[in-house]
Amino acid sequence: MKDYQAQIEKLRKDAAECALIRDLATDKAKREQFDRLANHLTVLADQVELAMIERQKAPGT
Repeated sequence: MKDYQAQIEKLRKDAAECALIRDLATDKAKREQFDRLANHLTVLADQVELAMIERQKAPGT
């Protein structure tokens, strides 16, 4: 489970960094790209977290 937690933390950190770059970007295309990246990484982190929760609930684990 520590592996899952480490990956969740990394994905959320990367999403936050992308959001920061998005907020600082002056180029519209760059802002949009980093917004998509931040959103995508957040979704991935949520999915890993959900998988971790489901695995904990599974019988025999």
